Amino acid sequence: MHDLECRNLTKRFDGFTAVRDVSFTVPAGSFFSILGPSGCGKTTLMRMIAGFEAPSAGDIRLKGASVLALPPNRRNVKMVFQHLALFPMMNVGENVAYGLRCRKLPKAEIARRVAAILERVGLPDFAGRSVAQLSGGQKQRVAIARCMVLEPDVLLLDEPLGALDLKLRERMKVELKLLQHQFRTTFVYITHDQSEALTMSDQVAVMNEGRFEQVGSPRELYHAPASAFVAGFVGESNRWSGRVVAAGADGLEVETSAGVVLRGLPAGGGRMPAPGAPVAVFVRPAAIALARPSAEALAPLPNRLAGTVESVLFDGAASRVLVRVANGALVESALPATGPAAEIGIGEPIELGWPSAETRCFAEAA
Repeated sequence: MHDLECRNLTKRFDGFTAVRDVSFTVPAGSFFSILGPSGCGKTTLMRMIAGFEAPSAGDIRLKGASVLALPPNRRNVKMVFQHLALFPMMNVGENVAYGLRCRKLPKAEIARRVAAILERVGLPDFAGRSVAQLSGGQKQRVAIARCMVLEPDVLLLDEPLGALDLKLRERMKVELKLLQHQFRTTFVYITHDQSEALTMSDQVAVMNEGRFEQVGSPRELYHAPASAFVAGFVGESNRWSGRVVAAGADGLEVETSAGVVLRGLPAGGGRMPAPGAPVAVFVRPAAIALARPSAEALAPLPNRLAGTVESVLFDGAASRVLVRVANGALVESALPATGPAAEIGIGEPIELGWPSAETRCFAEAA
């Protein structure tokens, strides 16, 4: 059973198409994220699902039934906004109870359900507390409780962590995933932050210019991107332009802007470019090994470059090593912060190597 299904959704404004023929399904009880840059159409898509915008074309189905004719208050969909929109003149309990009072439930039933939901989100003694007395994470949980007390089929979350500081945002990613698992409610989460999408989601849709580029598990998007946009947007990558020298059963041979000819490359997206075609080449920093000149460690790796260490950026558990190669291109490698990375010095000559299987190659427009 799918809790949510969108069929060929399109939204046009005056002379501009914000969402273009988007179709997807969200299985019951799953965490589904829509990931994309600002302006790609993801918030417009969510507003159509919630009923705040009418589609120009297409259909929206909840539990198998179309909801296009229903206003927002009659769709069993609730929404958590980026700035939460808690009522400052109400305490926590009154905020959570607001939707139940609008439904004219008995006072005893409202009190019971409010107490139960605050217990589930870890705020059992907060009903009488002012919203102004809450931390950012506590406000986040109150906003979710206010929606979940109404028992929605789908909870929509529009970049709800965007206003939080980094440490709290990291903690709330874990809490949101745990809450979703506890409630077993379908979450549809919108974000431009790939870390949020990869960490919490069962499935992720990568959106670009109003379309879905790829839908898959976080691992699929990271390890098997279907387009150059997904390869560049999801995770960190070295990106080089190139031109196909040869194409055959053994893969592609590509001359790149990094000054190296790569051989045996798989064709990304399942499309084999012809010789002479322009391509975009992606290599994850973590796939690139480093060694001092003449070391044997890189011997088994077919793709090799030599250069000079320009910078070593320490980032806690990892270090980013930036190497300037002969033609002036900058190549990034990511290594554990202890061990070899700790011994690499700026200005030191270094060699880089990586396996062809860790390289992604996509055809580009001529």
